[in-house]
Amino acid sequence: MRRPGRDTAEGVRRFTRRGLFLGGLQLGFMGLLGARMHFLQVDQADQFRLLAEENRINIRLLPPERGEIFDRNGRPIAVNEPSYRITMIREEAGDADAVLNRLAHLIGMNDEQIEAARRDLQEARPDVQVTIADRVAWDAIARVSVNTPALPGVVPEVGLSRRYPMRGDFAHVVGYVGPVSDYDLSRIKAPAPLLLIPRFQIGKVGVEAKYEDALRGEAGTKRVEVNANNRVMRELDRREGTPGTNLQLTIDHALQSYVQARLGEQSASAVVIDCKTGDLLAVASTPSYDPNLFVRGISVADYKALTEDKYRPLASKSVQGLYPPGSTFKMVTALAALEEGLITSQDTVYCPGFLKVSGRKFHCWKTWGHGNVTLEAALRESCDVYFYDLALKVGIEKISAMGHRLGLGEDFNVPMSAVAEGRVPTKDWKRQRFGKDWVLGDTVNASIGQGYVLTSPLQLAVMSARIATGRSITPRLIKSIDGVEHPVASDAPTMGLNENHLRQIRQGMFAVSNNRHGTAYSSRILTEGMRMAGKTGTSQVRNITAAERREGVTQNADLPWERRDHALFVNFAPHDAPRIAVSVVVEHGGGGSAVAAPIARDITLQALHGGTPPLSAYPASDRSRIKALQERLEREQRETGANGQDRA
Repeated sequence: MRRPGRDTAEGVRRFTRRGLFLGGLQLGFMGLLGARMHFLQVDQADQFRLLAEENRINIRLLPPERGEIFDRNGRPIAVNEPSYRITMIREEAGDADAVLNRLAHLIGMNDEQIEAARRDLQEARPDVQVTIADRVAWDAIARVSVNTPALPGVVPEVGLSRRYPMRGDFAHVVGYVGPVSDYDLSRIKAPAPLLLIPRFQIGKVGVEAKYEDALRGEAGTKRVEVNANNRVMRELDRREGTPGTNLQLTIDHALQSYVQARLGEQSASAVVIDCKTGDLLAVASTPSYDPNLFVRGISVADYKALTEDKYRPLASKSVQGLYPPGSTFKMVTALAALEEGLITSQDTVYCPGFLKVSGRKFHCWKTWGHGNVTLEAALRESCDVYFYDLALKVGIEKISAMGHRLGLGEDFNVPMSAVAEGRVPTKDWKRQRFGKDWVLGDTVNASIGQGYVLTSPLQLAVMSARIATGRSITPRLIKSIDGVEHPVASDAPTMGLNENHLRQIRQGMFAVSNNRHGTAYSSRILTEGMRMAGKTGTSQVRNITAAERREGVTQNADLPWERRDHALFVNFAPHDAPRIAVSVVVEHGGGGSAVAAPIARDITLQALHGGTPPLSAYPASDRSRIKALQERLEREQRETGANGQDRA
């Protein structure tokens, strides 16, 4: 039976609509597919090209050249030297442990070094270049280069390593560099990528640490092409980093070396400051240490020897050490009284050997006393009772204010580690610190630099320079930065002290070294135009009981070293036209006149002459000893390569 024509036409129409619908869907799908292909192949072409490049191109950091450090005359004291090293990138090594073991066998690494390298590799990002061995000999580099096919990810290269040619002479000033530690990173809010590289070295102490950001410089980058096995095929381009800043210190290397040698192996320190500019010409602490040991990785035995030495070789005593200034503080007490108009230079105080205050006897160092003494005589012979009497008149607040005016108890901005502020106490200080009231005995003790008073050798040198010039001399350690002169206070403001009062203090200090009754007369300078004005100091570190005084005070030589008095001396020279000021502290050295004064005199002459002074500058009775001392020091300096020779 045939279907009517009307039904046939309707079926054709339905088929056509369905075909058109399906065809439209297909066309729409093809259009979407084409649009997606266009997006991926055209619009996103650069991104996928970059991803493909990153699969075969690595970007690596190039450590910058660290800035070098020089003395005031341009002598290098912290330099960079080429050194071979072997690095490794974990993600390029594949089986990092196997590669590390093969490398260790080639260059002779011990178990401790292998473990340290494995730890560094694990802690670092997989794409970071980790130093496995530094300061490697050339033959080891050659063996690694020959075996590179078996050492994927291992790269022998030439780098720069820090070296300190003057060794211990500048250790306490310049400091040293060492690998970045977790503690270092914890103190930095946003560490630079360089600092995350294992064994990357930064300044740890001293100038190296204080000027770390400037000395470090900025990293460069290089792009290298690697193959499927992550072997470097070629270097595509390189952007060198910015070298660190070069620094020039105010220290004179020849004088610094002499001071270190003159202090010897005593636990001592000395500071020499220019009275015009405030330049620190020498800042020495003994005994010292070789900072190169820290750069190369100090051994446990060496570090233990340094930390357990009772003379504390790691401490920079010249700025960190705080000591009772003893009689070197007496100029502070005297100036405070003079400025208040409480005394004149002609007033006398009777010294019977002690002063009774609040029922307690405060003794003079001279048991039978000095009799009637003026200000000059009191300074010259270091009469304690005279200054006890002054202190009761002037009070601790005025004494403290004068101490700060002269630079004591001040935090000077010197770029060395742990620069101590010191202390010149007041009544409020004691109340806040101990919850107790100040008593007259505290004032008496403070008047001669004992009790709560603490100062550093740096502060004592500044005090001497300020007394010598009447100006607010400020210490300066950085002479120039990248050849640009650092600001110098050559016209430091006056302290506003009465010049006549300062003249009286200087006259008393001159008598200390040049009057037959002066406590430092045996350490005088004979050369006209170079004579010094100074003050001895002996500070107690133990209490002397009444019973001991009755039976006789035990001599320093009969006491254990750590219970002996500190020996101090401060001076400036020439006395009539001051060029330098010096402070010397010998820990537990005994008497200032016998121990510290001769050292300060020798340093002063060396600084004024710019080298070994003639024997005629010394008293005749002292010349044979001085000649032997000079010959010994010169011999030691020749043997160790001091005075400019490289001692690495």
